[in-house]
Amino acid sequence: MTLSLTPATGTAIRGDHLVVCDLVPAGARVLDVGCEDGALLQLLTERRQIDGRGMELSQSGVNKAVARGLSVVQGDADTDLADYPDHAFDVVILSQTLQATRDPKGVLEQLLRIGGQVIVSIPNFAHWRNRMQLLWRGRMPVTKYLPYQWYDTPNIHFCSIRDFVALVEDMDATVVKAVALSGRGDRIGFSAPWWLWNLIGEQAVFLLKR
Repeated sequence: MTLSLTPATGTAIRGDHLVVCDLVPAGARVLDVGCEDGALLQLLTERRQIDGRGMELSQSGVNKAVARGLSVVQGDADTDLADYPDHAFDVVILSQTLQATRDPKGVLEQLLRIGGQVIVSIPNFAHWRNRMQLLWRGRMPVTKYLPYQWYDTPNIHFCSIRDFVALVEDMDATVVKAVALSGRGDRIGFSAPWWLWNLIGEQAVFLLKR
């Protein structure tokens, strides 16, 4: 695995963040929904010179992002996206957050309304390791990208790669590009049908438009 570091902090960059960075045009107006501590926004600012804004539910995440010098407000994706006007941003990002929303379809609808393009990354609940944990241990999977126990997880709506693609099609949106990644964050560098990515991809990043 190739290790990339942020220039400002020297910390390792997540593989899905690197994929997102490649998908965002230079100088774009970007909203990162569920931006956590602002690591992705900072990466995009440094490498893509974006005009970036962030929304984060936790106050601690907002504080950390603001400490990085980023423009981030506290907000709930389920309720506060309705306040943004149509086509307010070139790109809207939802990174590893969709499964924690109460209304994933409603949130995705808002993202498609607000942004010219939408980038969504998800953990894949149908990855083969998750299937094996359920089959052989009979217990809810705990992995790097699904690290919580069933009783303390913030995740509400688990989905697979195929589930997400079906939702996008149901909403009359288009998958412009998709990248599946391994558990280490390495890109799966070959074309494959959705069912195979659904088995071997531990997470995936999608570029959508309508």
